[in-house]
Parts: sequence; C-alpha cells; structure tokens
Amino acid sequence: MRRKIILPLLAVAGALAVAGPALAQGYRQNYGYAAPNDPMASGGGRGNYGGGFIEMLMTGRDPTPAGRGGAVYNRPGGYAYGQRVQPQGGYEDPFEAARQPRAGRRMAALGEPVEPQQGIQSIVDPRFRKQEVAYDGPHKPGTIIIDTPQRFLFLVQPGGRAMRYGIGVGRPGFSWAGMKTITRKAEWPSWTPPAEMLKRRPDLPRFMTGGPDNPMGARAMYLGSTLYRIHGTNEPNTIGQAVSSGCIRMTNDDVTDLYERVRVGAKVLVI
Repeated sequence: MRRKIILPLLAVAGALAVAGPALAQGYRQNYGYAAPNDPMASGGGRGNYGGGFIEMLMTGRDPTPAGRGGAVYNRPGGYAYGQRVQPQGGYEDPFEAARQPRAGRRMAALGEPVEPQQGIQSIVDPRFRKQEVAYDGPHKPGTIIIDTPQRFLFLVQPGGRAMRYGIGVGRPGFSWAGMKTITRKAEWPSWTPPAEMLKRRPDLPRFMTGGPDNPMGARAMYLGSTLYRIHGTNEPNTIGQAVSSGCIRMTNDDVTDLYERVRVGAKVLVI
C-alpha cells in the first residue's frame, strides 16, 4: 500500500519540476532570495507548486506564512539565515532561552549552568580523635609524651589515666626525639618562617599574622629554645601523617583543649 502512494507523488513532483524552473528563469532563487514575480514573496497564494510538502520539496522554502522570508530546513522559528524575524505569537524560542544567563549561577562554555562545587571534606580518622585512656608509665601527671611512630600525644593525668590526641609529625628527615619544656604559650599565634624554611620555600611569606588562615592554627606551645612547637592547623586532614618540618600538629579543637590543661614549664618527651 505504501508503494502505491509514493509512486503517484513522485510522478506529480516530476511534472512540477518541469514547470517550476520556467517560472523562475533569470532570477536567483538561492535560499533567502525570491524572484520579483514569485507569488510566494508577495503572499499572493500558493503559486504553481501548490504549497505544502511539494513546494518545500521543489524550492526548499517553508510554505507556511512564518517561512516566507527564506528557505528553512529544521531551523527554529524567528530565524532566516542570520536575520532575525519576529516569531509568531505564543512561540517560545528555545535557542533564545538557552542564551539567557541564569542569575546567581556560573555558566560553562556551552551555556550550561555549573553547579556550585563543594570542596573535599577534611575528615580526621576516628582513631585520632581525643579520648581518655589508661596509663601505667613512670611519668608524673602534667607530662606530655609524644609517640612519633604512632602519631599520638599523651597528657598524663592523675589516677593512672591519660588524655590521648591524634597528631601530625615531622616528615622523613625532619623527625626528632628528646626531652623539652614548654617555655611559652600563645593564642592565635603569628608565624615567622625560619631562615632554613625560607631557603627551601622562598615563596612563603616572611611574616603572617595570627588567624584562621595561619598555618599555626588556634594555639601554640613553644618547646624550649628550639624552633619546634605544638600547634594547631588549618589542615586537619594532615592529622595522623608525617608532613611537617618537625613541629607537632593538632586539630584546632584539640590544641585548644591541651592548651587549657598544661602550664608553662611542663615537660614534653618526644619518642
């Protein structure tokens, strides 16, 4: 049945193909340009092509009133080969909507909105969270013991107990051991990188005031006359790792808790 319908259509198209060129002889009929006597250009009827599918097949023009401005093949309404025409009422151009920026959202190169991206959350391993544990060693209450290999700091308490905190320690080549004393305490300390560090990292600032962005964190306890300190950090994901230049890192919450529990003069054993 489909073949019987198609054959008559092809016969009609062939007949019109002979008549069509004769009407348009001597005129340009490229897309978007019509002959002066073309009835389609003046809106005076369907012409010899009869309109509809046959007209589009033979001329390439959109036979509808919206398409009189030029040839349109699957182009959105309101466009005629680079020239804007007024779309019919009630038509919403999807291309125009896509070009409009959406308030409050960044746009990617292709016009698609970019969803806000949340930074990777820094999560401390649960085993490095502060907790009270049993202690049966020889050191007096108030002594700090830093277990470098296990990444723990212990504050000895009365009654055979100790507070245990997770820490970050010196990276390979910067670890150390010995007995020191807390000689000074500071809240939101400033930071002056030592000359040795500046030699390795000339991009570092020569001085940084205390605050949330300071790598020294919320509190610092200075160890003897050395450059080493027990201090907070704005990189809690480094707790449990060997990343520092010899200082002992703690989360800001933990270093604040330790700061309130110890006094200047307390002993610090680093093993």
